[in-house]
Amino acid sequence: MAYVTSDKVAVMGAAGAVGSNIAQSLLASGAAGRIAMYDPFAAGVEGAAAEIHHCGFPEADVTWTTDAAEALAGAAYVLSSGGAPRREGMTREDLLRGNAEIAAQLGRDIAAHAPDARLVVIVFNPADVTGLVTLVNSGLPPARVTTLAALDSTRLQTALAAHFGVPQHRVTGCRTYGGHGQEMALFKSQTRIDGVPLNEIIAGAAEANGVSLNQDGWAAVRRQVVDGGARIIQLRGRSSFQSPGHMTAMMVHAAAGGSSFEWPCGAYLTGQPYRQVMMAMPARLGPHGVAWSLPDGDDAERAELDAAYAHLTALRDETIAMGALPPLAAWPSVNPHLAD
Repeated sequence: MAYVTSDKVAVMGAAGAVGSNIAQSLLASGAAGRIAMYDPFAAGVEGAAAEIHHCGFPEADVTWTTDAAEALAGAAYVLSSGGAPRREGMTREDLLRGNAEIAAQLGRDIAAHAPDARLVVIVFNPADVTGLVTLVNSGLPPARVTTLAALDSTRLQTALAAHFGVPQHRVTGCRTYGGHGQEMALFKSQTRIDGVPLNEIIAGAAEANGVSLNQDGWAAVRRQVVDGGARIIQLRGRSSFQSPGHMTAMMVHAAAGGSSFEWPCGAYLTGQPYRQVMMAMPARLGPHGVAWSLPDGDDAERAELDAAYAHLTALRDETIAMGALPPLAAWPSVNPHLAD
C-alpha cells in the first residue's frame, strides 16, 4: 500500500479512544504508515497497538512505547490527544489547568526530541489554549503548530442538513472561527443549502428543499453547534473520538501533500486586529505547515469573532496567571520564533 508519507508520525495519548482512532485513521486513509504510539499507560497502549496490528494494514510499521522521548525522536508529525477528557457537565475551559500543564511538558518534549517536526496537531481541550502552550514551549515556528478546529464547522453542517432534510454534502460553506468552545463565531454568510444562501432563507426570502428557517430556528441551530460536544457526551457517556480521530488524520494527509483540507485550523495569530492567541481561522495545510488568513464576513460575524478573541485573550491571561505560560514579554526567550 502506498501511504502519502513514509515519515514518522508520533501519536501521543494513543491508549485512549481519540489517540487509537487517530492511529487507525492515519492507516485507513492512507495518510501515513509509520506510526509510533505513545502513552504512559503501558497495558492500554500495548492493547491499542495490538488492535491496530490485528487490522492487518499492509506495509504498516506501527510501534508502541511508554517513553515519550522514544516516540518523538525523529518524528515529522506529532499528534496529541494526551490530555484529560471532558466529562458530562464540564466545559472545555474546566480542563484548563491540568491540560495546560500537560501541554507545557509536551512542548518541552518536542523541543528536546522532535525539534524538526513539520506539523504538530493538538487535539485535547481547551485546544485553543493547549495548542498555544505547546507552541510557546516547543521552540517551533508558529506555522508548525496547529489545533483540531474542524468539528464545530462539521457540526454546523450536520445540524443544517438535518433541519433541511438534505444530504450533508449539499450544505456548503459552513465555517466557525475563533474559539473552539462556548465563544465561537459562526460565519453563515457563505453558507448554502442546495445552493440557496442561508442568509436569504433566514430573512424569509427563500427556502431550501421546501423548508424554511427563521431567526428562532437559527438560534436553535446555533445552540446545537455550541453544545455539540456536550451532546455527544450525553448520548454516548464519553467525549467524541471517531470524528477527531478522522479529522486529525486528514490534516496529516493534507500537510504531507495528499488531499486538501477544507476546514478551519487553529493558527497562532500575529498583527492586527488579533495577536498572540491561537484561534480557528481559514487555513491551508501544506509542507510548510499552516498558512492562515482573516475570514470574510459581515459586521455581525466580525463582532462574534471579536468576542471570541476577547474570550481567548482572557483564557490566555488566566493561563499565564496560573504559571502554565510565561508572561507575554518572555515568550521570545522561550521560543525565538515568537519575537515581534
